[in-house]
Amino acid sequence: MKNAETPVMKLVLYGAASSLGSALMAELLRRQHEVIAILDDLNALASRPGLHTKTGGLHDAEQVKQSVAGCTAVICLLDALAPDDSQVQLDMTRVLIDGLHRMNIRRLLLIGDFAVLDSASDQQAEQLRAAEQIVDLLQRSQLRWTLVNAPKGVAGLTIEHFRQVDHSLEPGLAEPLNRLSRVAAGLADELMLNLHIGEHVNFVV
Repeated sequence: MKNAETPVMKLVLYGAASSLGSALMAELLRRQHEVIAILDDLNALASRPGLHTKTGGLHDAEQVKQSVAGCTAVICLLDALAPDDSQVQLDMTRVLIDGLHRMNIRRLLLIGDFAVLDSASDQQAEQLRAAEQIVDLLQRSQLRWTLVNAPKGVAGLTIEHFRQVDHSLEPGLAEPLNRLSRVAAGLADELMLNLHIGEHVNFVV
C-alpha cells in the first residue's frame, strides 16, 4: 500500500531489457513509483503493479513525444540501446532532447559509456568526440540533466533476479546483483532528491 506522503513519480525507462534496466525497474517499483518501460516486445515483461510497457524508440522526436507523455522524468540507458556505437548514441540523444523539449519534460538521467570523458585512449577518440557532443547538447538544452557512467552489466539478468537479491541461489551472481542493485538505488535517489543537476557522475560501489 502506498503511503499518502510518499512522492510518486511516473518514470519512462529506455533500455529496460538490460541488467541495469532490470535493477532499476525492481528498485523503482519497490519505492512504489510508476515505471513505463519502452520495449520492442510488449510481452517481454510479466504484468506487475506499477509497471507498464510501451513500444517506441529514439528514432524521431514524435516517437519520443508519444512515449514520454505525462511522465515526471526519463531514464535512458544509451549503452544498452546502442552498445559500442557512439554515433548512434549521439543521434539518439539529439532526438531524445528534442522530444523532451516538445513535451516540456525537464528531468533526464542519461546513462552510458561516459567514463571516456575522464580518461580516453587513442583508440577511443571517436567515442570521446561523441561523448563531448552529447555533453554540449545537454548544456545547451533546458533540461535538468545528470550524466552517469554506466556500470558493468551482466547478460541475462531480469527483474526477477533483483526482486530478492539477498536470496539468489545462482552461483556467481551475488556480486553483480548487489552491485547493480546499489547503483539502481543511487539512481533512484538522484531522481527523488534532485542530486547532481548538470553534472557528470560515477557510482563507486
